[in-house]
Amino acid sequence: FSLILFYFILSSTLNAEINDKIIKNLKNTKNLDFKFEQNINGKIENGNCTIKYPKKIFCEYARSNNKILVSNGKSLVIKTRTSYYRYPIEKTPLNLILDKNFLINKINNLEARIVDESIINFKILENNNEINIFFDNKTYDLIGWQNKDIYQNFNITFLSAIRKNRVLSENLFKIPLQN
Repeated sequence: FSLILFYFILSSTLNAEINDKIIKNLKNTKNLDFKFEQNINGKIENGNCTIKYPKKIFCEYARSNNKILVSNGKSLVIKTRTSYYRYPIEKTPLNLILDKNFLINKINNLEARIVDESIINFKILENNNEINIFFDNKTYDLIGWQNKDIYQNFNITFLSAIRKNRVLSENLFKIPLQN
């Protein structure tokens, strides 16, 4: 019995330590830019993104028809040469993913799951959404997420070449005009 109790105490202490390190890292992160690879129902796209907390993102997709994704914190726009979609950000999973205070509050109360000893995963259930958030087990940086988009497409996004707390122009997050 005491061996089982010791295991649970040790396990819970390690989990709290991991959560604390991720929370500290998130609190110290004002923005990040990165390369991404996104798989939506088997269709793979990639490019570069910049996130500025709270809820701002700018992504340029490689080898596409000038596709960009932009959020100014209120609206989310996906624009290509031929199409323009605008959504209130609160209607999208990015509303939660790009809100570091929301993530911090959730992580504070969730149990970390270690995947392949290199990835830390938290499963967040909110407003009928399931979002899996992934962090690096060495740097504690955000390295991806998995969710269903507003069309119920399965979306996995992986981040690489992450740089934090760079000087950014606010114009980067300006919503583009419709074609």
